[in-house]
Amino acid sequence: MKVTDPKVTAGKNTPLARPRGTRDLLPAEMKRRRFVESRLRDVAERWGYQEVATPAFEPLELFTLKSGEAIVDELYSFTDKGGRPLALRPELTAPVARLYVNELQSAPKPLKLYYFGDCFRYERPQSGRYRQFWQFGIELIGSALPEADAEVIALAQRMLRSVALDVDMHVGSLDVLRVMFCDLDDETCALAMRLIDKGDFDRLGELPGGDRAIDLITAEDPLSEAQNFVALDHLLRVLELLDTLAVSYTVDFGIARGLEYYTGTVFEAYAGTLGAQNQVLGGGSYRLSHLFGGQEVPSTGFGIGFDRIMDAVNPSVPEPPRLLVVPTGDARIYALQVANELRSRFVTDIDVMGRSVRAQLTYANSAGFDYAIIIGKKEMETSKPTLRNLKTGEQESFSVQQIIDRVLSSVEVSQPSR
Repeated sequence: MKVTDPKVTAGKNTPLARPRGTRDLLPAEMKRRRFVESRLRDVAERWGYQEVATPAFEPLELFTLKSGEAIVDELYSFTDKGGRPLALRPELTAPVARLYVNELQSAPKPLKLYYFGDCFRYERPQSGRYRQFWQFGIELIGSALPEADAEVIALAQRMLRSVALDVDMHVGSLDVLRVMFCDLDDETCALAMRLIDKGDFDRLGELPGGDRAIDLITAEDPLSEAQNFVALDHLLRVLELLDTLAVSYTVDFGIARGLEYYTGTVFEAYAGTLGAQNQVLGGGSYRLSHLFGGQEVPSTGFGIGFDRIMDAVNPSVPEPPRLLVVPTGDARIYALQVANELRSRFVTDIDVMGRSVRAQLTYANSAGFDYAIIIGKKEMETSKPTLRNLKTGEQESFSVQQIIDRVLSSVEVSQPSR
C-alpha cells in the first residue's frame, strides 16, 4: 500500500500563504496607491525632474560600499549561477548613484532625477514595516550651492502637500555638528554622528565635545546657540531661501542621518498622525558616486517612505462612471462594437459569463456599476441602446453619441464647484 506524506497532502489542499513581511494589495488599495503615486509624479515632473529606473537586484558590493558590511544581515543576498554575489535592493539611492556613474556622468548639470520602486529588507516584520516596501525618491546631482538644498526641501514639502499631508519639516546641518568633533579621529566622529541620529545622549556625553553638541541640540533657540560656527553660513542661506519659497520648517541639529556620505544640509519630515513611527521622508546633501568608480560630485536628495504615506493619508480618489453593456439574444456582436466605442471614453465592461439579462443586471448592481447599456434586437435595429441609470432606475433609448453626452453631463454635474 502506498503511504502519502501527510505534509505533502496538507500542502496540496491548503492555499499557499504569502511570504512573511509582504502584502497582497487588492484593487481598492491599488487605486488609492496609484492615485497618490500619480500626484507625487506630477509635482516632480512640473519641477523639472525626470524618471529613471534601476534593476531590482544589484551587485552586493554596491550596498556594502555605501553602508558597510553590517548591512548584509539585513539584505536578501544570494549568489547567482555564475558565482556573482547579488542582493535585492534595500533602498534606491545607491542604485541611482551607480546609474549616474554608468550612464550620466557626461550629461549636463544639474541632473534632476526621480524614481519609484519596491525595495527589500530582511528584518523582523512589525506594524508599518515590511520586508517588501516602496520608496519614492528625488536626486539633484551636480550642485553644492544652498539653492540646490533649498529647492529639494521645498519640493519635498510640495510633494507631501499634494497628497494633503501636512508634516513637520526639520532642517539641520552636519557641517555644524562635525565642527564640534573636528579634533577627533574619523571613526569617533562617525560614532558621534550615529549617536546623535539615535538620540543616545548618554553615550554621546561621554565623547569629547559631546556635552556641547547636546546643548546645541536641546537649545530653545538652536540658531542663536550656533552663531559662533562659520559652518553655519551655508545653512543660514538655505533657510533664507526656504523663507522665500514659503516653506515651513524647524531648525533641528539633532538630525545626523547616521551615514557617513552625507555632507552638509540634512532634513526629515514627520507626520503627526502616525504615532511613534512618524518619519515619512529623509534626505540631505551627499557625495556618493566616487565610491562606485565615478568622479566625486555634490548631490542633494531625499527618499519618501511610500507605505507610511499611505498609512497617513486617506485620499479622495475620483471615481469615473462605470458602464456595463448588457447584450441579449443575437445582439452580442453589435454590443461588442458599442462597448468598444464606449471604452474610448469610460470604464466599460461587457458580459463574458453567458448570463441572462436579469442576472447581468443583478451583477451590475452588486458590482457597483453606474449605468447599464441594454442591447437587444430592437436596440440593434434602431442603433439606439437603452441607457439605464442604476442609481435611479430611469432608462431611455439613445444613440451611442447621446449616451456618451449624457454620461459626461452627469459627471460634470457631480463635480464639486471650485
